[in-house]
Amino acid sequence: MFENLSDRLERSFKLLKGQGRISEINVAETLKEVRRALLDADVHFRIAKSFTDTVKEKALGQKILASVRPNEMMVKIVHDELVTLMGGEMEDINLKGNPTVILIAGLQGSGKTTFSAKIANHLKEKKGKNPLLIAGDVYRPAAIDQLKVLGEQINVPVYTEEGNQNPVKIAKAGVKHARNMGYNVVIVDTAGRLAIDEQMMNEIESVKKTIDPHEILFVVDSMTGQDAVNTAREFNERLDFNGVVLTKLDGDTRGGAALSIRSVVDKPIKFVSAGEKLDSLDVFHPERMADRILGMGDIVSLVEKAEEQFDQEEARKLHKRIAKNQFNFDDFLSQIQQIKKMGNLKDLAGMIPGAGKTLKNLDMDDDAFKSVEAIIHSMTPDERSNPSLLNGNRRKRIAIGSGTSIQDVNRLVKQFDQTRKMMKHMSGGKKLSQMMGSMSPK
Repeated sequence: MFENLSDRLERSFKLLKGQGRISEINVAETLKEVRRALLDADVHFRIAKSFTDTVKEKALGQKILASVRPNEMMVKIVHDELVTLMGGEMEDINLKGNPTVILIAGLQGSGKTTFSAKIANHLKEKKGKNPLLIAGDVYRPAAIDQLKVLGEQINVPVYTEEGNQNPVKIAKAGVKHARNMGYNVVIVDTAGRLAIDEQMMNEIESVKKTIDPHEILFVVDSMTGQDAVNTAREFNERLDFNGVVLTKLDGDTRGGAALSIRSVVDKPIKFVSAGEKLDSLDVFHPERMADRILGMGDIVSLVEKAEEQFDQEEARKLHKRIAKNQFNFDDFLSQIQQIKKMGNLKDLAGMIPGAGKTLKNLDMDDDAFKSVEAIIHSMTPDERSNPSLLNGNRRKRIAIGSGTSIQDVNRLVKQFDQTRKMMKHMSGGKKLSQMMGSMSPK
């Protein structure tokens, strides 16, 4: 979401390139461009001005070491201030109480229902919790059915009351049901509402008062930019929520909400979400986000995603097969599946320092491995386990069966041979995650 902002900031820092020292003149010129970049990203002008004023004060007060270039020092100062602007440190969700009661609030169309399922899945898979979802949106057609479908997908039960159109009573009864049945987390999905809709705002205040939640999360569609920040202020005045969730980060958004919302409501961004997949939810880390904005990547998050899919027992077996030079197309396919589970390929590439800019115009979608998988699935079990069998006739048959060309098959076999040789060479103790790079689609 910060692609344009990153490019603009990079260009502004180049104004200092070649300068021997930081001066009031070149700092002013640089920060003029930084301010414009922030405003174009839909950051409120007061926040943009305050941000650049702080950076200027710190830049002019810095003693520049001989080994540090002025533009590098400016990047460091801007990075640190971006981290501060977005909250400084990661703030986790409050899970006190038995059961913990979490109230989800937000505007119409912000993605509350999908997020409710995502946070249930997150708490179940990452925190070992036993959650219950409560369907409190009685106004939007099919909202309850949507939550039921999502609940089935993650194997989390959904509490509903057929015929009951009172969200306050539904929430109260749902929390009581959770306590009786031993659920240790309750997530209450509510109807979307407009801040100007006084009746609906009074209703959600009544829900809060009745169930006394331990955590209130305000869900914001990040594509609404500065409007999202203004709405957050109004909701916070009514609900005094605990944290913000930014959704739809994969959309065409400029990032102003992420950069502004903490300053406006003084509440932390706790989660960020992209896409419809129910495992596409990330805890918000201000420092990691600042790294990505400035093109430094996010290696920590990339490693964490890899570790989530890392099966130690399977890795040990694979390591033995590599050491014995028995790595085959079944193993290759298995590794591709592991990479796909980590998330969107372009997002993953953006976590690698420098790669995001290089690959920004490259078409990298979730179907990037489709032809590779089709080719491997068109092989016989013997061919997958013994790649040396793949002569010209077999390759021609595989190309026809997979709907690809003989050149595609030859390219994959060549890539596989190179991967196997490299894995054999690296099998002296290095982590398998270091080898995954060679399996990306060409």
